[in-house]
Amino acid sequence: RVLPLPGASSVTTLLGAAGLVAAGDESSAFVFAGFLPTKAGERDAAVQALAGEPRSVVLLEAPHRIEALARALAVLGERRITIGRELTKQFEEIATVPAGDIAAWFAAGRDRTRGEFALVLHPVAVRGDDGAASERVLRLLLEELPVKTAVRLAAEITGAPRNALYETALRLRDGDPAPAG
Repeated sequence: RVLPLPGASSVTTLLGAAGLVAAGDESSAFVFAGFLPTKAGERDAAVQALAGEPRSVVLLEAPHRIEALARALAVLGERRITIGRELTKQFEEIATVPAGDIAAWFAAGRDRTRGEFALVLHPVAVRGDDGAASERVLRLLLEELPVKTAVRLAAEITGAPRNALYETALRLRDGDPAPAG
């Protein structure tokens, strides 16, 4: 479990809580999109434009528009979204859900549409890769290279997040062939 540390920035707090940042890791790159347009058509077009962005995308939203944003993001289907509500405040709430389920997440709690929001769209998953291909590449690289180098190269080759590959590398190095979980 990753625990966020309060700081001056809801963006970096949420990226850390989502497990999407690691020091010196270029796969931690993200795009800050901020507030999307308020008009429905323009907002939908912005979401479609961001759908192809392979990096993490950070969005901000006001409470009176969060449900409209949730409906717009639902078209992203299985892409994971981490929602941060009232980050670093008393009623902080953080959840990660598939984009298709985000509207239901907001509807599940009466206070979930209150407060300030930061959202992060996780990087686009490598199509057709359930992790097995990334692990296979990593396993081969680990036979010849140190962990750090193998993880860096596996991330470049597969597009998988470096932090997830590092966890897999440690598991493989420790002799545990089963996925962590």
